[in-house]
Amino acid sequence: MFAIGNLLYAVATILDYILTIANWLVIIRALISWVNPDPYNPIVQFLYKVTDPLLAPFRRLIPASSIGLDISPIFALIFIWFIKLFIVRTLFGIALRLG
Repeated sequence: MFAIGNLLYAVATILDYILTIANWLVIIRALISWVNPDPYNPIVQFLYKVTDPLLAPFRRLIPASSIGLDISPIFALIFIWFIKLFIVRTLFGIALRLG
């Protein structure tokens, strides 16, 4: 059981890091959208490619055209925080009980 606990702890740690990076990428994308970035800039293209799959489901639920403002990053951040608070903490708790 000790090895399974360590495995779950490692998975929770890696998932926490990935979600933290996704959190910051969504924030950076939202901030960059305020200044009308150059779409041919490699950094902007990278941000769009990485964050579009995360923002797309929320854009389908609440289209920006209906209210004139894209609030999908807010919902994406709430979703990321929920996953961090629920799934990652649950994995850490299970790992600590098994270890």
